[in-house]
Amino acid sequence: MNNTAPDLISERVLVLDFGSQYAQLIARRVREQNVYCEIVRHDISAETVKSRAPMAIIFSGGPSSVYEANAPKCDPKIFDLGIPILGICYGMQLLSQSLGGKVTSCSQREFGRSRLQVKSMERLFAGFPHEIDVWMSHGDQVNDLSESFDILASTPTCPFAAVRHKTKPIYGLQFHPEVSHTSLGSSLLHNFLYNIASCEGKWHLSDFANRATEHIRGIVGNDRVICGLSGGVDSSVTAALLYKAIGSQLTCILIDNGLLRKDEQSAVISEFTNHFKADLRVVDASDRFLNELAGIKEPQEKRRRIGYSFIDCFKLEAVKINGAKFLAQGTLYPDVIESGAAPDGPAATIKLHHNVGGLPEQLGFELIEPLRDLFKDEVRKLGLELGLPEHLVWRHPFPGPGLAVRCLGEITKEKLTILREADDIVVSEIKNAGLYRQTSQAFAVLLESQSVGVMGDARTYERAVAVRCVNTDDFMTADWSHLPYDLLARISTRIINEVRGVNRVCYDISSKPPATIEWE
Repeated sequence: MNNTAPDLISERVLVLDFGSQYAQLIARRVREQNVYCEIVRHDISAETVKSRAPMAIIFSGGPSSVYEANAPKCDPKIFDLGIPILGICYGMQLLSQSLGGKVTSCSQREFGRSRLQVKSMERLFAGFPHEIDVWMSHGDQVNDLSESFDILASTPTCPFAAVRHKTKPIYGLQFHPEVSHTSLGSSLLHNFLYNIASCEGKWHLSDFANRATEHIRGIVGNDRVICGLSGGVDSSVTAALLYKAIGSQLTCILIDNGLLRKDEQSAVISEFTNHFKADLRVVDASDRFLNELAGIKEPQEKRRRIGYSFIDCFKLEAVKINGAKFLAQGTLYPDVIESGAAPDGPAATIKLHHNVGGLPEQLGFELIEPLRDLFKDEVRKLGLELGLPEHLVWRHPFPGPGLAVRCLGEITKEKLTILREADDIVVSEIKNAGLYRQTSQAFAVLLESQSVGVMGDARTYERAVAVRCVNTDDFMTADWSHLPYDLLARISTRIINEVRGVNRVCYDISSKPPATIEWE
């Protein structure tokens, strides 16, 4: 059972997910306009859509071609509901084909920036200049537009880059307004939501907190809730929200799985006792986890084993807690989408998250995930609303599987010791440089391979460490941080000089996509 926030939203937008990895980004951009937005399956029935009473519907992009036999489609009755629809990329192609147009493969695929010429300054493009930069990502496009549509904008290679149905509130965009590369993309979404869908902007995180606490009280009753506490932002905000809702009925459990950062356990205990009065249990399960991971190199298998071990540890500890019925976790929207959580949905599974895809079917608890519909930046804002200190709220994320996904190949105590020391140097040097808040996530990765080096006129054959540092707003997309060379030099020198077993340091300059932020 999954218990999320109650359905008391007075104004919502639905995003139909056709397999885009950026469906969540669309939702986030809509919420930035103070309009609540949620993701639903692409094949949701028109009857169900109508029952949710959305102010608008957005069709996401997707990897398929609409003319393929098994391409994801929507219920065609949705077009007759009278609800404003905005189709993006694949979504635009689908609505165009469904309403009389023709979609074919482009002679030349288009990925990257393109110059959009706005032909009609009507409501969708109200206040826009005649030309803007937009971000394209498509191999197909509409090449025969139905007479039911008007052209609103074009690019040199895409004559139907933005269209509008003549009689229905249906709009299509071949480009992606949700990405930061599209100039005035947020303004375009604002125009759609406010000028066309008549939204009023009633979504606020303070309202979410009040609704969520009321909902938690309602479902928990007099029972107890166990919350997995890691010391990270997500679990800390989850614990704060639960504590506000049920107070002493909350028991937090810190599982020391042997995969924590340097001095992590003592730091978590200190932070917790300073800000909460709830029951805290600390379980030393490091030997169990390391034994479970012995000899395992494949990343997904690591995550599965860690996920199952976490739940087993919770079960064992729960036996000691009278009235424990619920397990709370800090699962976020990006965790859900990367895990391909929608059953049989079109989105690809990028990686399992220990608190999403790694859960056994029979938990023995009812699951509470009050942050499941929020993005990282929303969680931080919620943490401040709940009174958590800034240094905790702005702490860089730490993955649920811990250092296991930053220690490539087999996990051993020796490798974890090397990684802890290297990671501590990376973070401390970035803090000393005053760049911790200017970066979104920074850490060290211990590579599986070894390399030849020279130390004290002697040959060495030791490990290499990669430094990963990224900037991002939403953790769905990210760019590598352009750190000063002298800072990178200090980090490299300290790691090689102070961490035994390392003779080479590399800097990861990959963006997400195509890479993920974590290495495994």
